[in-house]
Amino acid sequence: SLLAYIMVSKFVDHLPYYRQIQIFKRQGLELSDSTLNGWFNATADLLEPLYGKLEKLVLGSSYIQADESPIGVQDSHKKGALHSGYQWVYRSPIERLVLFKYHRGRDRKAPEQVLKYFNGTLQTDGYQAYQNMKTHGEVIHLACMAHARRYFEKALDNDKKRASHVLALMQKLYGIEQKARERNLAYATRWRYRQLYAKPVLNEIEEWLGKNIHETLPKSAIGKAIAYTVNLWPKLKAYINDGKYEIDNNLIENAIRP
Repeated sequence: SLLAYIMVSKFVDHLPYYRQIQIFKRQGLELSDSTLNGWFNATADLLEPLYGKLEKLVLGSSYIQADESPIGVQDSHKKGALHSGYQWVYRSPIERLVLFKYHRGRDRKAPEQVLKYFNGTLQTDGYQAYQNMKTHGEVIHLACMAHARRYFEKALDNDKKRASHVLALMQKLYGIEQKARERNLAYATRWRYRQLYAKPVLNEIEEWLGKNIHETLPKSAIGKAIAYTVNLWPKLKAYINDGKYEIDNNLIENAIRP
């Protein structure tokens, strides 16, 4: 229980070891840095079998989301210097489990190693490393509607009329998702609900994109928003093909943020 308390205090409550040492000292318990570091190493060893089980459960799912986030790191590869490593995060929306995998870079080798034998649907933000990776399994790619939406939000100052039009349509899609969550629809029912209400909105967006991509400057903010969305459109609209799919990657971003 003491080891669990120390680890939770550091990694969940963000209480550094030196502050914990001060707290223990006020309670009459003298602990050194080396003692706490030793306890941390031993606890990590004890947790390793659970981490292995977690990895199997997440990667054994038929549908996972992935995202990567930079993190400041000090390690033996660059002594004395703080550099950016990456936490590659994988989330199973069905089982509601999250797996963190550290890698020094942002190249495709990171997801390639983890997803080597993954079979199923992978939802990402469209980063090319996921698209270009070589794996043994069959992977269906989904994109993230929230990322497409952000491009149009950035384009409001450039072309308010066009950007506002697409954002209003995307808001309809999110309204449909909200109603489905509020009603706690089963996957099969959510699929039918999307076919009835979301599909016509997606068709309207698709038609608008096809028309306007030729009427905007490619390097303008609205041009970039349209090009990004058109490029990923088959993967963006594919979330309606299965009730268990999510419209975006926001859940995994929320898992990373803490």
